Amino acid sequence: MSSRDVVLARVRRALADVPRGEGYEDPPVPRDYLRVHGERTAEERVALLAEHLAEYRAVVHHGRSDDVDMLIMRLLASHGSQTVLVPPGLDPRWMAAADPTRIPDQAASTAQQLDAVDSVVTGCAVAIAETGTIVLDGSPGQGRRRISLIPDHHICVVRVPDQVVDSVPQALERLDPTRPLTWISGPSATSDIELDRVEGVHGPRKLEVVLLSD
Repeated sequence: MSSRDVVLARVRRALADVPRGEGYEDPPVPRDYLRVHGERTAEERVALLAEHLAEYRAVVHHGRSDDVDMLIMRLLASHGSQTVLVPPGLDPRWMAAADPTRIPDQAASTAQQLDAVDSVVTGCAVAIAETGTIVLDGSPGQGRRRISLIPDHHICVVRVPDQVVDSVPQALERLDPTRPLTWISGPSATSDIELDRVEGVHGPRKLEVVLLSD
């Protein structure tokens, strides 16, 4: 008996009690797990998000709509950025005071060209307080997935409290699974067998999150 025959025999045994014609979506799936751990006010939810972002070594800033452009300008200047990548649908008010040369998000840009960009500024689709995770879905204000993965410095703006949810199940309800979702929990990092942490391996070395309130 070949390996193929062995695998197929195991599949047949596993499906022996499945009624003919039943699809994978037909059996009911219990959803009795906890959707959220505890009750929080909007302010507590935002505070928990900020706490977990900081634990992941992201740098958290609090800003207001009337001066967020000055905050972003200061963050870019502090990083020494000469160029900044801007998605086409980014709120223009956020970049109103920025000095660096703006690089558009273009499909023709190569990885080498994106790697030469100093910073990228994006919005987000949703942020999860319990896990300190920010999710991007490739919308016009967030741009293509690769622009948040290749440049070394990422400034992500989260509108609070509207874009902050407690848990992953709540976040999934807001997301379109057909879109290119990028889940970010702090700056990119990995550790070797001796637990020496190295940042910037699979994405930006520095993640700054602006919690933007009105």
